Amino acid sequence: MHQPAPSADLRHRTIEAPAGRLHLVEQGAGPLVLLVHGFPESWYSWRRQLPALAAAGYRAVALDVRGYGRSSKPVGTDAYRMLDLVADNVALVRALGEETAVVVGHDWGANIAATSALLHPELFRAVGLLSVPYAPPGGPRPTDVFARMGGDQEFYVSYFQESGRAEAEVEPDVRGWLAGFYAAMSADTMPADGAPDPHFVARAGGRLCDRFPDGRLPAWLTEDDLDVYAGEFERTGMTGALNRYRAMDRDWEDLAPYAGAPIEQPSLFVGGALDASTTWLAEAIDAFPTTLPGLTAAHVLDGCGHWIQQERPDEVNHLLTSWLASLPG
Repeated sequence: MHQPAPSADLRHRTIEAPAGRLHLVEQGAGPLVLLVHGFPESWYSWRRQLPALAAAGYRAVALDVRGYGRSSKPVGTDAYRMLDLVADNVALVRALGEETAVVVGHDWGANIAATSALLHPELFRAVGLLSVPYAPPGGPRPTDVFARMGGDQEFYVSYFQESGRAEAEVEPDVRGWLAGFYAAMSADTMPADGAPDPHFVARAGGRLCDRFPDGRLPAWLTEDDLDVYAGEFERTGMTGALNRYRAMDRDWEDLAPYAGAPIEQPSLFVGGALDASTTWLAEAIDAFPTTLPGLTAAHVLDGCGHWIQQERPDEVNHLLTSWLASLPG
C-alpha cells in the first residue's frame, strides 16, 4: 500500500482567474485531479486526499472556491453564479498547463464539479461526486421549492438566502458556530432521532444554532482542524460563502438550456447513509441510469454523515484511487 506523502510536500500558489485570484494547494505529479470543497469549508477539507492521490500517481489540486479562504471575494451575489464558478475551474486547469482534468467535488463542490463536467466535457474527462448526487438543471424555481419545505419551520437554504441574516448568527462566534454545524451533520454527533432537525429554523426569530448538538467535536475534527476553518472565516466573513445559496435562482435561469441534460463522462458517486443529502435526494440517485449514463460505481457508506471525505478518509481514498485507476487513458 502506498504511504501518503507528508504534508510538507503541499505546494500553495495563486493563479489569475475570473474570480480575480484563486488559491490552490497541490501535491504530486501525474494526471490532474481537481478537488472542489463545499460549505462551510476550504481546500483544507481535502487534506486527507491530497497525499493519498499524490502517492497513487496523480497531480492532486484542491482550491479555495471564490468567496473562501485566500481566493478573491467579488462583491455582489451575481458574482457567485454557477457559470462563474465553472469558469474559475476552467481557468485553473488551463493555468496549470493541463489539457484535461478529473474533477471531484463535495457538497456544493459536487454541484460545481457536475456543472463543470456538463458544460465542458472536452476539459473535464470524468467527475466524482461526494455526498450530493447529480440532478440535471430544470424543474421549478429553487426559491419556490425551498419556501414550501418545512411547514411551520423554515428550511436552512431559505434562511441562508436572506442577505445578512445568517451572518448575524454566525459571525459573533464563528468557531463555536462551525463546531456546532459540523457536529450536527456528523455521524457520531448528530442529533438523535426525534430531536429537532438542525436543517430547519423556527420561523419566529429562530437560529440554526438553537438546534446544534452541545458538547464534543466529531471524531474527524480536531481542535487544530477547527482552528484552521474558523481562522479563515473569521478573517473573510461568511458572505462570500453564503452568496452561493443566494445565486441559486440565477443559476436556474442560466442553466435552463441544459434542462434534463445527462453527464456522459465516467462518473462516481459516494454518499453517507446518515446524510440528509443522500436520503432527501434518493430520487436523484435512482435516476442515475438516465442522468449519469457513464456511472462507474455508486457507494453509500453505512454509518457515515455528511463530511464524507473527512469522516471516512481511508474508504474514500480507496474508492477514489480505484475509480481513477479504472478510467480510460
